[in-house]
Amino acid sequence: MTQLDQNEDQAPSTAASDRDLPEKLSTAEPTADHMPIGGGLPIIQYWAQKTLSPQGPQIWQTLFHKSACLSCAWGTGGQNGGFINELEEPLQRCMKSVQAISSELQPGLGDHFFARHTISELQALTSREADRLGRLSFPVILRAGSDHYEPIAWEEIYQLTTAGFSLPPERVASYSSGRSSNEAAFLLQLMVRALGSNNLADCSDLCHAPSTVSLNKVFGTGTSLVSLESLRQADCVVLVGSNAPANHPRLMNELIELRDRGGKVLVINPVREVGLAKFGSPAHPLRLVQGQDIASMFLQPIPGSDLALFVGIQKVLLERGWVQFDYLKAHTENWQAVIDQVAAADWESIIATCGLTLTEIVAAAEMIHSSQNVVFAWAMGITHQANSVDNIYSIANTALMTGNVGKPGAGLMPIRGHSNVQGFGSMGVTAHLKDSIREALEKLLGKSLKRESGYDARALIEASDRGEVDTLLCLGGNLYAANPDLTQAKRALGNIDTIIYLATKPNQGHFHGLAQQNTIIVPVYARFENPHKTTVESGNNFVRLNSPGKTHLTKGDLVTEIDFLAELAHRIHGEDPIQWRRLHDTRYVRQLIAQAIPGYEKIGEIDDTNAEFTISGRIFLEPKFPTPSGKAEMQPTPLPDLTLPTLQDFGLPNTQPSAMVLALITGRSYGQHNTVVYKEADEYRGMPHRHCILMNPSDAERSGFAQHQRVSVRGDAGQLDNIEIIFGEVRSGAALMFYPEANVLMKARIEKRAGTPAYKRVPVAVFLR
Repeated sequence: MTQLDQNEDQAPSTAASDRDLPEKLSTAEPTADHMPIGGGLPIIQYWAQKTLSPQGPQIWQTLFHKSACLSCAWGTGGQNGGFINELEEPLQRCMKSVQAISSELQPGLGDHFFARHTISELQALTSREADRLGRLSFPVILRAGSDHYEPIAWEEIYQLTTAGFSLPPERVASYSSGRSSNEAAFLLQLMVRALGSNNLADCSDLCHAPSTVSLNKVFGTGTSLVSLESLRQADCVVLVGSNAPANHPRLMNELIELRDRGGKVLVINPVREVGLAKFGSPAHPLRLVQGQDIASMFLQPIPGSDLALFVGIQKVLLERGWVQFDYLKAHTENWQAVIDQVAAADWESIIATCGLTLTEIVAAAEMIHSSQNVVFAWAMGITHQANSVDNIYSIANTALMTGNVGKPGAGLMPIRGHSNVQGFGSMGVTAHLKDSIREALEKLLGKSLKRESGYDARALIEASDRGEVDTLLCLGGNLYAANPDLTQAKRALGNIDTIIYLATKPNQGHFHGLAQQNTIIVPVYARFENPHKTTVESGNNFVRLNSPGKTHLTKGDLVTEIDFLAELAHRIHGEDPIQWRRLHDTRYVRQLIAQAIPGYEKIGEIDDTNAEFTISGRIFLEPKFPTPSGKAEMQPTPLPDLTLPTLQDFGLPNTQPSAMVLALITGRSYGQHNTVVYKEADEYRGMPHRHCILMNPSDAERSGFAQHQRVSVRGDAGQLDNIEIIFGEVRSGAALMFYPEANVLMKARIEKRAGTPAYKRVPVAVFLR
């Protein structure tokens, strides 16, 4: 076997047809040095290493291609050029963009790759190893009883898939990720809804669905209320539950510039992430080495207690006469119930729940009160809680009590993950469709659509586990690894008769999420390779247009997602009332989008104008909202119960030495995008590999643990052994392990209003075997 480099994410230069499976990565790598600042010179070194490599010319060509960044929803690109943001500012690419491009530019898998390797061998691969196998370049199928994927002809794919989608609609489903285009998303949901199914699960169900639910309830819109231009007018940002330096590096430029103009940043996170304390950006070269202070104040609450902290902030505002009652009376509903709840909340309960001092809570309230324009931003540290919807209600209440919604430089800003995850929601890829879109689709299709909600991502797994799903189409993503309780996820997917994966590269889901009868992998083009124009939507409601491109693969048999879906829809539905084969033309798809999706009217003319645009009706510069009353509808927020189980609840004696119960946070590493891992080590946190647990030194020492000691970690669904303890700046009583590896530990605890699992406060027992 060929040994792949263990310390760098450089894509192999050898052809994929000449490579074999990688040897297993060593679990005895040296400890990674803890970086003193986020970003800095290592970013420059990485760019130089990648762009000066043999792969460099292809990387540069792709970076300059007129298409949107493949990584996070804060990315750049589009018709102004790959390095340009929506304000037409240059040099806005980040390291994660290069990582994603480099991965997509790998050679294609050889013709005999799957013939040489059994499913058991492929299941032994880590996420990083699976990603580095190379590009999928020809369609394959795993048939019942076989232990090898084998090539399959396109006609058989369409026959099997058409048969699968001809079953009763309640037994058919799809799952999608934000890697694809608005056009593919719209076509997918139109095809599935025309069948009579609303089973349109999406990766957002597992991340920002609570943001959509809560913002819709309070403001009548489910996306960011703040544009990039408006963010530039803020003098304070409250950043909650986000590790932006690792996951959304371009946002760090905005925070640096905010500090430069005298603004403040309040960071709330149980882990003191080094990049949120100080960050060096190549866009600010004079401070690249020493970095720029980011957090004006850094609070580390108990995991899951953010709501209690915000209620505490509200109580300070109320007691000091800082609540803007005139604003509440004029622009909100239900404000009195919220004020009454805050007044009744006692300080002892607030402080005990969040674990912060009264002095810290008062200082946070003073910072918000003393600022003219405040933006409240959050990521999955907030949405991955069992009470995530209430968390966001509490943030919204704080913003409204201080008059920081509906004016320039203020508002609420969920920080979305994947580059087009928000676009999929806008296109109607959801189990819970808005009435306005449903009515437009009914007019388009000439028939009534099913009113009942379909399966979201977790409901899809549960239904599959009960044997109630026969056919599943996955448009990108990794449904297996993204779920809690990987044992259940594997079993549930194994109950489905036919699964069709559309993907650019292999991932663990293709080897573990195997159907009962037929598992088909369809190779598709990356965004910058598509032979037709497509669009995507940023997390700040900006629509970018991607120019056509061409693939670097010299041989292969790929298909565009649009072409595959249009042909499948034609075979399922015929040509009445939609001319499905006409949807091969993405211009026509955009014309349908303009008719059906509110705020997207301009997309119907984008082929003629090339004019990218901000979606109308979402950015609020005055306090008037698309709710029935035109006012924000404030919501009471009960304090959470954060009681942890005992060792005995995990099957261990409560008196067992060298054992303790912690609130585990699962998170992504510095070199990772969603479930895809590019690097084993996380230099930001000083974690040398993926099999670590980041612990507070005082917690470890009280329980008799030592740095670098190997322990077992047990949750309510599974156990991981040989986990290395790394000391870090994590809140006492908490710990951090990497997602998706740690997903095997926990059963799904669901926020019922949003359907999202709680990944960020997972009770676990840590012990010596």
